[in-house]
Amino acid sequence: MTSPSSHDFSPWTFWDEASPEDRDRQRAHLAALSREHPDWDLGDRVFVSEHAGVDPDQVAIGDRSYVALGAYVTGTVRIGADCSINPYTVVRGDVQLGDAVRVGAHTSIIGFNHSFEPGTPVFRQPLTSRGVRIGDDVWIGSHVVVLDGVSVGDHAVLAAGAVVTKDVPSGAIVGGNPARHLRWRVAPPGSRDPRRDELARFADRARDDLASVLSRTAVEGGFRDRPGAAPSLRGLGDAVELADLLLGTPPSGAGRAEWIAVLSSAQRPATGLTTDAASLWDDPDAAYGVLSAGYALDLLGGRFPHALIDVVDADVPGLVAHLEALPWATDPWRAGHHVDAFGTALLWSGRRTDAIPPGLTEALFGWLALRADPRTGMWGEPGPGGDSRLLVNGFYRAARGTVAQFGLDVAHPLAVIDTVLRHARDDRWMQPGRRDACTVLDIVQPLWLTRSSGYRTDEIRVLAADLLRHALSGWRAGAGMAFRLDSDDPGLQGTEMWLAIVWYLADLLECSDALGYRPRGVHRPEPGPR
Repeated sequence: MTSPSSHDFSPWTFWDEASPEDRDRQRAHLAALSREHPDWDLGDRVFVSEHAGVDPDQVAIGDRSYVALGAYVTGTVRIGADCSINPYTVVRGDVQLGDAVRVGAHTSIIGFNHSFEPGTPVFRQPLTSRGVRIGDDVWIGSHVVVLDGVSVGDHAVLAAGAVVTKDVPSGAIVGGNPARHLRWRVAPPGSRDPRRDELARFADRARDDLASVLSRTAVEGGFRDRPGAAPSLRGLGDAVELADLLLGTPPSGAGRAEWIAVLSSAQRPATGLTTDAASLWDDPDAAYGVLSAGYALDLLGGRFPHALIDVVDADVPGLVAHLEALPWATDPWRAGHHVDAFGTALLWSGRRTDAIPPGLTEALFGWLALRADPRTGMWGEPGPGGDSRLLVNGFYRAARGTVAQFGLDVAHPLAVIDTVLRHARDDRWMQPGRRDACTVLDIVQPLWLTRSSGYRTDEIRVLAADLLRHALSGWRAGAGMAFRLDSDDPGLQGTEMWLAIVWYLADLLECSDALGYRPRGVHRPEPGPR
């Protein structure tokens, strides 16, 4: 037996990329298994790592499926075509996988059980087996446990870490311990949500109106937020985001290259900022520039032309000093705002392939992980009278620019949900006439970010439905949406933010695809481009 190779861990490219010698060795290994076990059925272009523990009584492995290093397969197992049994996965007992089933590393699928009647040691008691049946096109994440007797329908998703003790319907996404329904990947026939038609009409209206929305705010060489306002870099950034979101094009008035040149010219070569401030830690407007100009450039296919000095000239002690000096106790919004900007500057620096000081990224995420309050899940303290507005706002900002933008987990997701839902009941900020885009986005995005926990899902859906009804009423013909939905004049900032909010709310209700758009800029749901 040879030492493990990269293909033992990642076999999916083996038959296309392995050396002729390695392919011959695998063919010989499969032939030896077939000779030793004549009743085994191994399909075409199957890969079974020599370092996997494959010792079933009977097995069938379909074409193009693979069993990676460290996997343990025993019992009576049928694996369909195009399946993956990834490293250190356990498949034991009476187990049948359909076609195109992807099984993450360190997962256990157990098609038997021990009796455990009192009075006799468990090891002396008989085994029982009802078997596990998994349909086609199922994605099973890492560290999942599927117990005996479970059936999983076609197109289902078992989220990482799920402990699956009951049947999973076709198309369902489940997670948690014990696993519970989170949402539908493929909704059952006849379950069409009537909100879908309303969402589609809303999005069509926004697309049809966008030219008017942009023309009323256009100025020579840029955009302003609303008529009468001064032209601004943020106005241009919002215009770029809206045009990309709804039309898939740059805003009118200039071509892609011209808008890239306008945005790039705003950056100061000495600092990389878009204002004359010396540091993004000192100036909120400079921090906004990192976000709005950076994401507008990204959507147009460009990037900042100059390095962001706050990142490339930083060091770990200095970063920690900045984080410690932020006003977490008195103004967590402002603290989160600067963390958001620094995290985004870190992202753009990586995109530019600038040399990021060693340990800087680890220091940022380590500090945030250790300083998150397990009682609230957040950074900072509530305000007088338990007012959580700035606390929740600061969490949204800091989390958006760091854990969300880099695809990492929230430290205390259940506490975050508790805090956000408590804040959502505060009429000081959440009565319909008082709702603004920041307040609602601060609630919606953290709930979306923690949705895989399955915690308080019913309450979250009720809240999302209420907020969505209100948001869909806010479009004003030819003008867009106001930052304070029921009172302010419509502008680009309000329109961009509320369109993102509508998407997040619809996604929490499992019908965002009806909109036909998905945010790709500052408020994108996926991690940022790296």
